[in-house]
Amino acid sequence: MNLITLTTDFGTADAYVAIMKGVIAGVAPKARVIDVTHDVPPYGIRDAAHVLRCLRPWYPSGTVHVCVVDPGVGTDRRILLARCAGSFFLVPDNGVITFVHRDAPIEALHVVENRQYFLSAVSRTFHGRDIFAPVAARLASGVKPESFGRATDRLELLPEEWNVVLTREGVAGRVIRADRFGSLITNIHAKDLGPLIHRPQQTEVRVNDASIGPLRATYADIPPGEMLALIGSSGFLEVAVNRGSAAARFGDLETLRIRVLRVGGGD
Repeated sequence: MNLITLTTDFGTADAYVAIMKGVIAGVAPKARVIDVTHDVPPYGIRDAAHVLRCLRPWYPSGTVHVCVVDPGVGTDRRILLARCAGSFFLVPDNGVITFVHRDAPIEALHVVENRQYFLSAVSRTFHGRDIFAPVAARLASGVKPESFGRATDRLELLPEEWNVVLTREGVAGRVIRADRFGSLITNIHAKDLGPLIHRPQQTEVRVNDASIGPLRATYADIPPGEMLALIGSSGFLEVAVNRGSAAARFGDLETLRIRVLRVGGGD
């Protein structure tokens, strides 16, 4: 498999992404490169972690997923190569692999440290070009993961506060990010809701102290401008406004706590 995906916070106004693709093409001209997104908010490790989690199930085994959201570039932070569910994740060791690891536990993990696979001159500020791109290209070309460095069982994960909490009243979680429509994407997956996912009329979704009402099936279940909660296409609970922005209404997403409560009887 010579498929490589790129997820970064570089944006597209500068040449950074194109330079990475140029390095990949020079090392592995037959590799196919897919841009996932380059619009992760700058330094948005949690946002990038969610992007990786959502894309993983849809790519074939052997895909090389590269993520360069790396505020620690140039420091002693490590670069890791993880194998999860048969695919590879080339990432900085800053927690960006957290959600993938929770969904599909890491099968093998190596520190990327063998400089023979880097560009000859490695800068302190652009490891995407000098390390991630050539390593991804060589991995996609068949170089074995163990060739890049020693095995390890140590990695940075996001704090436990980003774990879903199951309570007697229901499920509690947090907002991971807002999408471009202003919908609030939470860390609560449909499977976390257990039997409640089949009994939406027995649920109440709350954002902090504000009631959003029961789970809905789709945006058009309510009039334009009204707020709702539903399970999005990737399986995660979303809080949205039909033809509007929930993010604009709530402001600081870091302060939001999401609960799905059991109401109206039933088991």
